[in-house]
Amino acid sequence: MVNGTRITVLAALTAAALHPAPAQAGGPAPCPAQNGPRPTVVLVHGAWADTSSWSGEVDALRRAGLTARAIANPLRGLDGDAATVAGFLKTVSGPVVLVGHSYGGSVITNAAASAPNVKALVYVDAAVPDVGETTAQLSGSGSALEASPRSLYDTAGYPDAPQGAQDLYLKRDVFVRSFASDLPPDTAIRLWATQRAASSNAFQTPSKQAAWKKIPSWYFASTGDRIITPQSQLAMAKRAGSKVTTFSGGSHLTLVSHPEEVARVITTAACSVKAG
Repeated sequence: MVNGTRITVLAALTAAALHPAPAQAGGPAPCPAQNGPRPTVVLVHGAWADTSSWSGEVDALRRAGLTARAIANPLRGLDGDAATVAGFLKTVSGPVVLVGHSYGGSVITNAAASAPNVKALVYVDAAVPDVGETTAQLSGSGSALEASPRSLYDTAGYPDAPQGAQDLYLKRDVFVRSFASDLPPDTAIRLWATQRAASSNAFQTPSKQAAWKKIPSWYFASTGDRIITPQSQLAMAKRAGSKVTTFSGGSHLTLVSHPEEVARVITTAACSVKAG
């Protein structure tokens, strides 16, 4: 039966090649077949975070057949951060789905305005500013960030900082109890210990663009977010005309605790982009 076994194995391998396994249960399903390339998903993290925030989404999107790139957000100031992202977008051939978390929402709102290949925007517990608004204005009434700055941040100077600007680090209790409140304590503490500083300048710079006025958008809103309140998130999403997914629970780091759910929304946006 050696030959018969070999034929069976070859048939199974051929079938696997022609019919790839579906995405893992709970994760995003691949887009329906269509001619032409799928869009590239570009993921922009927010303050006190880095590209690793998107690790779960990158894996889930890859299983769904999409190319995903998580890029570094400098966290220095809105104008420069948006220019950095816009510069990267020029290196991507074909359509792009641009995704932002938290302060990264302000960044993509500005970066997409000068990037004609961006065909969809996805906001994940994110700021969605209109022209003239700052990120700091959009946290919402009742946000943990309304507390005294001394109780929220450890501060430090940095070279060539604009006048009055400082690097901000979230204090441990704020990070664990409010920023990452649905993560296991050990995980939250590790993320606190490895956080990247964000310049106060990033939150105080008025937005110069509002790309959501011309580009279709999706919004993932967590009801357990204590940093950008659910009420503020839903109000911004409504103003932008976004297609909204409301996630029950979570935190400001639902992208870390529930990446499959976030990735499903991103995939829906990607599947809406027509090839060619």
